[in-house]
Amino acid sequence: MLHFSSSFGRLLLELKKLPGVGEKTALRLAFHLLKSPANVRALAESLLEVVSRVRFCSTCFCITEDDPCAICTGDRDDATLCVVEEPQDVLAIERSQAFRGRYHVLQGALSPLSGITPSQLRIDELMRRLEQGTVGEVVIATNFSVEGEATALYLTRLIKPLGIRVTRLAHGIPIGSDLEYVDAATVQRAVLGRSEL
Repeated sequence: MLHFSSSFGRLLLELKKLPGVGEKTALRLAFHLLKSPANVRALAESLLEVVSRVRFCSTCFCITEDDPCAICTGDRDDATLCVVEEPQDVLAIERSQAFRGRYHVLQGALSPLSGITPSQLRIDELMRRLEQGTVGEVVIATNFSVEGEATALYLTRLIKPLGIRVTRLAHGIPIGSDLEYVDAATVQRAVLGRSEL
């Protein structure tokens, strides 16, 4: 077995803590970093900068350097609020350029098996925003996983009594897919959610 210096071994341990990084990827990244010391310095500086400057918006809980964030202070539709699980979901929806409302990031999804309960998410803050009376529609854009669906159902039960319209992102067969390769659950949802042409 190959033995590494303690500093190189520590680097491997830290890299393996990143999501999706196993032993082989950590080794590949570590050796790449060793070959380019200038890039390592730039990476280290950017990591330190992001840790010291980036925080969560006090309104929507997305990441920002300015609080409130640009989306919360920008010219957007106040009547529509899109609820997502994580900040990266906001980036995905913004890339589509199809949504011009505001956001609320839950910072997770309900998962009783993992010990994630409503009190650990930003649901109380969401309800306070909705009680202000400016939102007419809540678009629930949680993931189409068991946890995301449970979260969507839980939120729907909380929001509907407020008289606010609750909608869910459409889901089904991706554009460019062949039906024969799509899983049965996705096809079922697409058939049940079909729309008139």
